[in-house]
Amino acid sequence: MTPKPEDIVAMIQRSIPDADVQVRLFSGDDHFEMEVASAAFAGKSRVAQHQMVYAALGEHMKAAIHALALKTSVPEE
Repeated sequence: MTPKPEDIVAMIQRSIPDADVQVRLFSGDDHFEMEVASAAFAGKSRVAQHQMVYAALGEHMKAAIHALALKTSVPEE
């Protein structure tokens, strides 16, 4: 079952509690655009940041989410 945008936000925030997450559907019901900002990303490469988000989504990345356009960042102070 494909998660809804609000379900995806909750999954990310369970794993990365300070994350500011914006999720939008951009095609059908399994193609998403997502922006995630978190202080936990500080000092990590873009690849490591994306891996943190993918880990938070777990099995949904393998089955329910067909496409994800992901942008990560560290919030400005």
